[in-house]
Amino acid sequence: MTTANDVPATLLIERLATKLTSYEAIKQPDWAKFVKTGAHREKAPTREDWWQLRVAAVLRKVYLKGPIGVERLAAEYGGRCDHGSAPYHAVRGSRALARAVIKQLESTKLIKIERGRGRSVSNSGQSLVDNTSHEVLKELAVSNPELTKYL
Repeated sequence: MTTANDVPATLLIERLATKLTSYEAIKQPDWAKFVKTGAHREKAPTREDWWQLRVAAVLRKVYLKGPIGVERLAAEYGGRCDHGSAPYHAVRGSRALARAVIKQLESTKLIKIERGRGRSVSNSGQSLVDNTSHEVLKELAVSNPELTKYL
């Protein structure tokens, strides 16, 4: 069985993002075109499909590290904040953004709430991530025959 650990994250997230566009509940909110993704960023994202990429990345993160909460997700998507001549310090990403993504994933039943522990991936979410990783591994095996032993 192929899991998200077996394939490169960027390829898996790109493929998941294209699959998640078919879900009606996952769409970019109106405010998302003006928002920064955290205090460590200077500008809003420039890619048109950045919302779907973030939703796919959060789904993968919940799959790998779940159960996980909003605070921990915000910390995962944080970075280094530039304070001029002062040293850099770690800051969290946007918690509102993490909350909105989690709400959309919950409405599609890809993740579920575990009381007091956070969110974890549901059975349908796990099958989506596993099937997508298997597709990505098949594509990689075409160019690299050594990977066929993992199929």
